[in-house]
Amino acid sequence: MPTNRIGIIGGSGLYHIDGFTRQKWVKLKTPFGAPSDDFLTGELSGREVVFLPRHGRGHRILPGELNHRANIYGMKKLGVQWIISVSAVGSLQARFKPCNVVLVDQFLDRTKKSLEHTFFGRGIVAHIAFADPVCEELRRLLLKNARALKARAHDGGTYVNMEGPAFSTRAESLTNHRLGYDVIGMTNLGEAKCAREAEIAYATMAMITDYDCWKVDEAHVTVEMVVQNLTRNAALAKEVVKRTISKIPRDANCSCHHALKNAIMTDRKCWPARTIRELKPLLQKYL
Repeated sequence: MPTNRIGIIGGSGLYHIDGFTRQKWVKLKTPFGAPSDDFLTGELSGREVVFLPRHGRGHRILPGELNHRANIYGMKKLGVQWIISVSAVGSLQARFKPCNVVLVDQFLDRTKKSLEHTFFGRGIVAHIAFADPVCEELRRLLLKNARALKARAHDGGTYVNMEGPAFSTRAESLTNHRLGYDVIGMTNLGEAKCAREAEIAYATMAMITDYDCWKVDEAHVTVEMVVQNLTRNAALAKEVVKRTISKIPRDANCSCHHALKNAIMTDRKCWPARTIRELKPLLQKYL
């Protein structure tokens, strides 16, 4: 199994990148159920990569139905050490315009899915540090390469993670706008939490498709609007990913890759054998 692979999570069209060679779909079972789809392994920009269509090929899975544990577990099992997430978001501030890119550095949880966003429990207690939920090293590489391509790329921002599948009410959207949050989406917080527990460096490239519905002088968000702007964003996203991959360090040695070092509170002698077996890809360094 190759190690130090780079993971990409995004829309199905992202794997149609020029130069993505040696493609092979890999089916994986996990202790947490089925991932969104099979994993597409291959080589891009001289590096081993693993791609996962977040909502499945054909866009079959609602945001609230995503199995983040299975998706990230599969990435870990396949030797992934970095994950680039490409995600459609709505803008909550006028300065973030449709087709801009935001390299977010914070998340706000508006979900009710905490137990679905952790690998732990079932006999092992762990509390990861999550003050800085995005890998800064990876985030800055994405920012640099987006700007090198003349993209309107914003440095930092807070991503509000709602559940959906309906878009925000105007009252919700106005509240998030007035509180000063920056973008809103339905998917990335669970990925980020599970990636941190799996000691995988994770960063989000948030691609703005709309103004949600707080901006009354703009049309409120619709699926048609999102798809139209996603198509416009796709070519840029592919180029940023392609450029960034070649510049990611080959040694996995940022703080994200040691997130469990002081996080597990349960005495090693008390770890249940079944949980150890299930979490072996995550706990390998600590066994």
